[in-house]
Amino acid sequence: MTIDVRGDAAQSDNVLPYPDQALFLALRGAGHEAVMQALWIYQHPIDLDGVKRFHRNLFGTLLARRIEPSPIPFGRHRWVAQSVTDSNLDLAERPRPRSELYTWADEQVELPLDPESGPAWRLGVQPFTDGSTAVSLVISHCVADGAGSVLACAQASTGATRDLGYPPAGSRTRWRAVREDLRQIGRDLPDIGRTIRRAVRVAAQRRGELARPGTPESTDSAGRRTVRMPSASVFIDAEQWHACAEKLGGNSFSLVAGLAGKLAQRLGRAHGPDTLVTLKFPVSDRADFEDTGGNVVSIASVSFDPSQVTFDLTGPRTAIREGLKRAREVPDEMMDLLPLVPFLPKSGIARVADAAFGFSTELPVSCSNMGAMPPAATSVDGTPAEYLSFRGVDRHVTAENLEKRRGIMTVTSGQIADKMTITVISWQPGLENSAAELHRVIADTLGEFGLSGEIF
Repeated sequence: MTIDVRGDAAQSDNVLPYPDQALFLALRGAGHEAVMQALWIYQHPIDLDGVKRFHRNLFGTLLARRIEPSPIPFGRHRWVAQSVTDSNLDLAERPRPRSELYTWADEQVELPLDPESGPAWRLGVQPFTDGSTAVSLVISHCVADGAGSVLACAQASTGATRDLGYPPAGSRTRWRAVREDLRQIGRDLPDIGRTIRRAVRVAAQRRGELARPGTPESTDSAGRRTVRMPSASVFIDAEQWHACAEKLGGNSFSLVAGLAGKLAQRLGRAHGPDTLVTLKFPVSDRADFEDTGGNVVSIASVSFDPSQVTFDLTGPRTAIREGLKRAREVPDEMMDLLPLVPFLPKSGIARVADAAFGFSTELPVSCSNMGAMPPAATSVDGTPAEYLSFRGVDRHVTAENLEKRRGIMTVTSGQIADKMTITVISWQPGLENSAAELHRVIADTLGEFGLSGEIF
């Protein structure tokens, strides 16, 4: 199944598209914070002046904005400009041991970040005692998706910036905001009317997805403790990677799916009598560089048996092809409910968003494949970093929440110059959730495919 969530993403004004408002409200309602992190690793001396220039240039990209809620409870939110005075540049002076790379990266993820009050993104630099340097960019998922973030990095690297034309936060008086937002609701009424008629039918047909029972908040302090989920990045020679895909009768995309599926099987995320794995693929629908939507993607859901993927990629390749074809022919009706999101209570928003964005599936694995990324995205200081990885992270997640979700697993991949970069985050109930164990599982799984690489 693929879900088209573009909605009205390409707008001429600063009104938030329905999918972006749905994501913002759903995360707020559930107490979650979804962010992305890009991590550059420089083995050669870094030019801090170049990094500062990159930082300034980011204010001329899609990242240079925040979300301003409507003063009306059921109104549409709006994009506003992120001020260049926001404190979001962290330059560490004291080197740390290289073994603390992901400890530092996790600390960067946990620094103050908010798509409403700002800053919506942060840039940090950390030198290590072996002479290497890491640069971290953490971005709220509410302001940009993976493709938008990569584009922003490439634009900041080359200086190809632009003015989005958004007003400063708080530039409207309350009464002006009320008047404008009421007029916006008037313009939205035809969509809302059609949506209400469809909602009755869709809710009846898919009540199972919308009937997620609420669970009382735990009073157990252990359940409420925040968990740092293990994360690891592997870098594989691109020539070796493509040769493996060809040998197994697939391509780079299906090999990513096969590797993710085999990892999911090893980590206990296969499900059903046929022990299938289900992958969720965000597929960019961004029309061009002028598209200012935050999350302009389709979510493709594919399931396959991972038992044969180390010998033959026909399973994931066929599943991906048929899933995309089926989605084009049968669009998901849940997306028709998005215009109702501003009118729903918090519990209703979370249920509709989960179903609409495809995360009500049992034991899903989020699998983002960004393909070949632009070379400019590798340069933060004006020179290419030796390593670049991306990962999606849920901030401040509790053990209780992870137990309710039956664990979590994300795989993010892409090709940077002559390397494939793959980052895995995993936390599974009842398993040893440590970085060392995740490294071991990844290494063993790569060995099953006849692949080798550097694991950080």
